[in-house]
Amino acid sequence: MRYTHLAASVAALHATSALQLDHAFAFAPAPAVGRSRALSLKVPTGTSFLSEETIERAKTGNPIEKLKLAKDGTSAFTDVYEIAKAIRAGTLTWEEVEKNDMDQRLKWVGLLHRGKRTPGRFMMRLRTPNGIVTAEQMRFYAECVEPYGPEIGVVDITTRQNIQLRGVALEDADKIIDGLHVRNQTSFQSALDNVRNMVGSPLAGIDPAELVDTRPYCDALNDWYTIDSATGARGNPKWGNLPRKFNIAISGSRDDYAHTHINDIGLVPVAHKETGAMGFNVVLGGYMSIKRVAASIPMDLWLPAEVEHSVQLCDAILRIFRDEGARGDRQKARLMWLVEEYGVEKFREAVLAEMAKNGAKLATLAQRAQPEPETLFERRELLGVHAQPNPALVRVGVHVPVGRLSADECRTLAKLADEYSAGELRLTVEQNIILPNVPVERVDALLAEPALNAGRFSVYPGHIIGHTVSCTGAQFCGLALVETKNNADAVARKLEALVEVPRPLRIHWTGCPNSCGQVQVADIGIMGAPAKKFNEAEGKDKAVPGCDLFVGGKIGEHAFLSLEPYKKGIPLDHDDLVPELVKIIVSKFGGRKKEGTKPLAPPKGSKWDRLGEQWWTANAE
Repeated sequence: MRYTHLAASVAALHATSALQLDHAFAFAPAPAVGRSRALSLKVPTGTSFLSEETIERAKTGNPIEKLKLAKDGTSAFTDVYEIAKAIRAGTLTWEEVEKNDMDQRLKWVGLLHRGKRTPGRFMMRLRTPNGIVTAEQMRFYAECVEPYGPEIGVVDITTRQNIQLRGVALEDADKIIDGLHVRNQTSFQSALDNVRNMVGSPLAGIDPAELVDTRPYCDALNDWYTIDSATGARGNPKWGNLPRKFNIAISGSRDDYAHTHINDIGLVPVAHKETGAMGFNVVLGGYMSIKRVAASIPMDLWLPAEVEHSVQLCDAILRIFRDEGARGDRQKARLMWLVEEYGVEKFREAVLAEMAKNGAKLATLAQRAQPEPETLFERRELLGVHAQPNPALVRVGVHVPVGRLSADECRTLAKLADEYSAGELRLTVEQNIILPNVPVERVDALLAEPALNAGRFSVYPGHIIGHTVSCTGAQFCGLALVETKNNADAVARKLEALVEVPRPLRIHWTGCPNSCGQVQVADIGIMGAPAKKFNEAEGKDKAVPGCDLFVGGKIGEHAFLSLEPYKKGIPLDHDDLVPELVKIIVSKFGGRKKEGTKPLAPPKGSKWDRLGEQWWTANAE
C-alpha cells in the first residue's frame, strides 16, 4: 500500500468550506478521518512534546527556535486553509501574511516562499516515499503548475527521489494539498526542521540482485513520521519541533542507490554472518551544509530486516535528536554533532536504552554490525533497458534532463506509464525516471515512441548527458550564486559532443556551498563561487559568475566524498569552463576527443555559442 488510508489529513477537514475553483483544482475532498483539531479543547503542538529543559534551551536559541516557540510550526496544518480562503475572498493579500508565517511556518506544509526570485510564489515540496509515483499523480502535478505559465510553473525531480512543484500561488495551496491527499500523497512536514523524503531503492521489488525490498520500509517510515496517531490525520505534532532537518535512506542492494553515506540515518543491507538472515547495518550522521560536509559513520549496530524494527530504531534516534539536539548554532544542529558529543558507543547505548524504555522489541534483538561482503561488485546502470527477475518483464530507465519537467512533459510521462508500465513510475536520486515492469514484447514499441526520440527524454542519452545532476540554481533559489540547470544541460551537451568516456561520468552542479546538488559525491562537481575574468574594455580583472571544481567523489559500497576543491574560481562562461572540464575528463577519467565532431545542436529554444576546436591542442593532451 503506498500510504495508509488513514492519511486523510486535517487538511481534508476544511475541504467542505473551501472555494471551488474553475480550473483543475476542483476535485472531490478527501474523507475526514478522526476528530478535527479545530474542535479540540487542547491542540497538541510540536512544542508540547518537548521537555522543559529543551524548551529552555530553545528560548535562548537561534531565531528559528524562537519563532517556533512564539507560534508552533504545526499551526500551518490549519493556517494554510484559512490564509488561502482569505486570499480568494479578497480579504487578505499575500503581502499581508505575517512574515514568519510566510517565510518559515508554511514550510511545515511543504511551502517554501521564493521571495527573492518570484515574490509571492512558492515551491511546494512533496513526500514521495521510495520515489514511486503514479500516472494519475503525474497528471495532477501538471494540473497544479500549468496555470502559472511555462516559465515558473514547472515540476522538478530532486536528489531525494522527490517531487517539487514550482510557481505555486498561496491561494491555491489548500486545493493542491487536498488533491495530493486524495491521491495518497502529502506535502506535510517536508521542509525546514523536519525529516525529509524517505529514500529507497528505485529497483525495489524488480531487482535480480535485491537484498531487501525497500518499499514497505519507506512507506512505514513516512506514515510513522507524518501521521498523528491520535487522529489518524496527516500532520504529526510529535515530530513538529525538531532542532534541524533530518534525512533517512534505506538501501536495497549493494549498489546503494539510496546514498546512505550522506544521510542522518542509513540502513545498509547485510546478511548475518552466522544465520544468514538479512538485516541492516546502521550508519549515522551523513550530511552536507555550507559549513561542513560529512560522510556517515558506522553505528556498530545490526538489526533484522523487519519493517517494525526500522521504525523502532528511527523513533528512538529521532526522540534523542529532538530532545537533545542543539538549539543554538544551526550549523551545529545536525545529528552528526550530537553523535560526536556522545561518542559512537555511548550514542549506541543511549539508542538501545531509549528503545528499551519504550518497549521496542529491537532493544533485545539488535546486535553488533555484521561484516560486509568482500567480493567485487560494480554499481549497475539505471538508464536503459534491463532485465527483471521475471523474464517476461524489463525496466526502462529514462533520462530527464536536469530533472526539470513542464506540465506537458508530466502528461507525456503519465501516458507512457499508462501504456507500458501499468501506470507506475520510479524516481531516482539522479533526477531520472524508471518505467518498471514493461512487458518484453512492448519494449520495441516503447523505444520507438516519439517522446523518447523527438523530445527531451531519451533512454540512451550518453555517458555525460545522462549522468548530469543539478540543483535548482539562481532561477528560483535565493541562495544560489549562479544559474545551474540551464548551464548544466548546455555544458553536458557540449562535453558529450567533444569527448567520449569509457563509462558513465557523473557531473553534479550546485549553486552554492549548501550543496543541494551534492557535488562532493560526483566524479566532477561544479559549485557556484566567485571568479574574476580579464575585461578587455576596462583593462583589468572583473568579478564574473564562477565556480569551484571538485573531483573524485564516489558512490556505492566504497563511497567517498571529495571535500576540497580541485580548482577554484573558474569563470562560468562556457569558453572558460568547458576546456577545464575537458582537461579533467581526459586526465582523470580516460576521456578522449571525438575525431571530426562538432558540438551537438542545442535543445530547441536554448542559447549557447558553439565552441571552436582551437583550444584542443593546448588543453586536451
